This record gives sequence, C-alpha cells and structure tokens, in this order.
Amino acid sequence: MTPAAGDTVQAIIVTVAIGIFLIIAYGDLRTRRIPNVLAAAIAVLGLARMILAANSVEAGRTLVASAAVFAVGFLLFWRGVLGGGDAKLIGATALLIGSDDLFDFFLLMSVCGGALAFAILVRNRLRPHLTLKAMSMMQCAGGSTPLMRPTVPYGVAIAAAGVVVLILRPIL
Repeated sequence: MTPAAGDTVQAIIVTVAIGIFLIIAYGDLRTRRIPNVLAAAIAVLGLARMILAANSVEAGRTLVASAAVFAVGFLLFWRGVLGGGDAKLIGATALLIGSDDLFDFFLLMSVCGGALAFAILVRNRLRPHLTLKAMSMMQCAGGSTPLMRPTVPYGVAIAAAGVVVLILRPIL
C-alpha cells in the first residue's frame, strides 16, 4: 500500500471512530449503557490502525498498555467505581489511540469526566423538586422509593477525550 493510500485509510478509520464515539456518547447519555458491539468496533478499528502502521514495536507497547488499562478498568468495575461498558470502552480506546497518546487521553478524559460530574451535580442541586415529585409519584403508584444515586455517563467523557486525541494527534 502506498503511503498516500495508507493515510487515506487511516483518515477513514479515524472518521468512523469519531462517528462511533458520537453514537456511544449519545446512547450513554440517554440510557447509561454502552453496547458491547460499539466498544468492540472501537477495538477493531484500533487493531486495524496498528496493522496499517506496520510498526511492531509500537503495536506491542500499545497491546501491553491496552491490556493494563483494561485490567485496571475491570478492577474499577469489580469494585463498583466504573460501569462495565466504561471499562471495556477505555481499554478499546487505548487500542485505538496508541500507547504514545495515553497520557493525553487520560488527562482529557479526567477533565471531561469532572466537568460532566459537576454539571450533573449542579443540575441535581437546581432541580430537587423534580426528584421529590418523581419519588412521590412512585409512592402514589404503590412502588417503593429506591435510593436515587446520580450516575455519571462516563462514556461521554471517554468518547470526548478519544475524539479530541484522534483529531489532534497529528498536531501533538
């Protein structure tokens, strides 16, 4: 494959990945779920990028780093800190962006996740009457009132950081 054709295929992979990240972010916002097929698609795109790059040393480092990221994500899931879809998506995204850009990815993901958590906290503080209305409606309907714990759709932060790193990668 010529260098120009390889660059075109890489650009297509990045474009498809950005589209998948947008779908993941939207879906996680609405349902708090990340389908396995979407995380797997990101991982497959990462593997395709490694094959096209034809750099076995970088591919090896990326595979080891991604496995470590996935293992830490699994431990966080097991401890109830992170959702299962989030853990899988972080490992898959590590495959896609490569080991050289992991620090930038984690920094951006943390900033995006913190901003998202802050926005959810502010929203919940500004609209407490809506939560009380929902709980009273459940009681009227004969249902029990579960303890409502706000969740953060962390897939949004993962996707945002992945998109930014993918777009800025040639610049960084």
